[in-house]
Amino acid sequence: MRTLNQSSSRRERAVSGQLIESEDSSESERPAYSIVIPAYNEESRIGRTLERICAYLSALGSASEIIVVDDGSNDGTAALVQARITDVPPNVSLRLLQHFPNRGKGASVKEGCLAALGDYVLFSDADLATPIEEADKLWAALKQGHDIAIGSRVHPDGRDMRSTQPAYRRLFGKLYRLIVGILILRGIKDTQCGFKAFTRPSARFLMGTQQISGIVFDTELLFLARLAGLRIAQLPVLWTNIGGSRMRVTPGQAFAVLRDLCSIRWRHRKTPAFLRANANDPSAS
Repeated sequence: MRTLNQSSSRRERAVSGQLIESEDSSESERPAYSIVIPAYNEESRIGRTLERICAYLSALGSASEIIVVDDGSNDGTAALVQARITDVPPNVSLRLLQHFPNRGKGASVKEGCLAALGDYVLFSDADLATPIEEADKLWAALKQGHDIAIGSRVHPDGRDMRSTQPAYRRLFGKLYRLIVGILILRGIKDTQCGFKAFTRPSARFLMGTQQISGIVFDTELLFLARLAGLRIAQLPVLWTNIGGSRMRVTPGQAFAVLRDLCSIRWRHRKTPAFLRANANDPSAS
């Protein structure tokens, strides 16, 4: 995939999973921060989301980029993002990637993070349930030597931001955490918060190894990070339950989640030695 920034007049047309439109970038212009936004039918809020992220990155002052991955939307999400590409602060570039057809959140996050050019890469849900300003905590942890910094809705004082979710979501979440703790990994209080940041080498390494395209991908990433011995910071973040979630707890969805969870160890049964040997390989950057 060719990646470009905003300084060139040349434009590229999208192919599945490829860059829709952006411009030339050199290594010397590499941004400090990349924010990846997976989006599916987000026409009603993507404009406000981009405004808020642009304001945040503008205040940081460093060269930064936003990558929106439109995962097969059938509304005006892509058109709204394209219209904003030339309407961003001077230190911010905006790129759009598209999937046809819909592939799942995990596939979108993977695509966006692998395309990211920043020294630090964060993905956030399009609804900004976690305020983008909370990214300051994650950047700081990465700069202090952690490879991954993840937002946690479980706070040290015992508060759990997830308590505002509908009852069926809370029940599903408890069952999910129980299975994860038994089958996959322990010690991570909130695997599913959609607010995670990585150093660029860690992002490229983990996303390049990730296989799951659905919502279980977060757990897979953390499982891989543990195998690789990467340093994970868990940081309490603000979070608000925002309506409009497209997750529906149906028997079919529950089966797919259980299937993917149970497959993680099997999928990576031959990879631990490779992971440990290559987790901190400078060539991954």
